[in-house]
Amino acid sequence: MEWLGITIGAILLIILLSSLKIIREYERLVVFRFGRFFKVKGPGFVVIIPGVDQVTKIATRTVTMDVPPQDVITRDNVSVSVNAVVYFRVIFPEKAIIEVQDFQYATSQMAQTILRSVVGEFDLDGLLSQRESINEKLEVLLDRATDPWGIKVSAVEIKHVDLPEEMKRAMARQAEAERERRAKIIAASGELEASQKLLEAAQKMAQEPVTIQLRYLQTLNEISAENATTIVFPIPIDMFKIFQK
Repeated sequence: MEWLGITIGAILLIILLSSLKIIREYERLVVFRFGRFFKVKGPGFVVIIPGVDQVTKIATRTVTMDVPPQDVITRDNVSVSVNAVVYFRVIFPEKAIIEVQDFQYATSQMAQTILRSVVGEFDLDGLLSQRESINEKLEVLLDRATDPWGIKVSAVEIKHVDLPEEMKRAMARQAEAERERRAKIIAASGELEASQKLLEAAQKMAQEPVTIQLRYLQTLNEISAENATTIVFPIPIDMFKIFQK
């Protein structure tokens, strides 16, 4: 009888310990009783009935999921490879278990499909320059698609756009041509401004002939300051008019 009591006590102790579970703050326990959904429990100490309750543990922290590179043809028929990253978390654990078989795999597949669809609506220039608007559209569509699964998508970001080599070379040539065009425009603008200033100076000096003589003396002073063996003195033609008379 003593051994029987010890055995029964040990069995009861094992059943009691197996019915107690500790659930962390970021976890939830989805409980099914007799095959039917019962409730979501946690965090903290959770009591279940062994042999009656079946449980599944779900993490509610934000999940970072990489979307593998997708080969997409843009609206202007350019083949690109695009990958992205998705940030999401489980809001309703019971839906993530009941409504879909594997919510992470389903979210990944849905993200790949939506990424190909959205990127195909833009041309190459729009894909490279409108990243923010594309990310917002991806987030809205993916969040709407995963909402029945109890999942909240917080952000979708395009990580990298891989272009064909010939397209990279063409864009490099285009960028170089654009830089040359800007450099020529700047140089022409400088020449125009300089010519306008010279014209204004010439008109001013024509109104005041004495300024020509002052400029002449200033030039002689600058030439004499240098160590040169030969000095050329520019003489205005007007000085010869005395001899002509």
